[in-house]
Amino acid sequence: MQDVREAVVQAGLKRIRPTLMTISTTIFGLMPIFWATGRGSDVMKPMAIPSVGGMVVSVLVTIFIAPCLFCAVEEWKWKRAQRLAPKGVTT
Repeated sequence: MQDVREAVVQAGLKRIRPTLMTISTTIFGLMPIFWATGRGSDVMKPMAIPSVGGMVVSVLVTIFIAPCLFCAVEEWKWKRAQRLAPKGVTT
């Protein structure tokens, strides 16, 4: 069970930099649209805002929720296997 937690932490540490780089390039790429005041800006701003919001949500899910859910499911499987295993046999 501890191995699963360590693997999740190591994977999270390796994935945080690429994930943050992706969201930062998206936000910086959409900044000119946020500041635009000229022709067509009334159409582009409402399209850029949900893009950034969706990106933030996906990053939060990728960094926090998915690893926690994976760890919880793996621990549940391990506990279930321990409970169902015959006495004297360890997995």
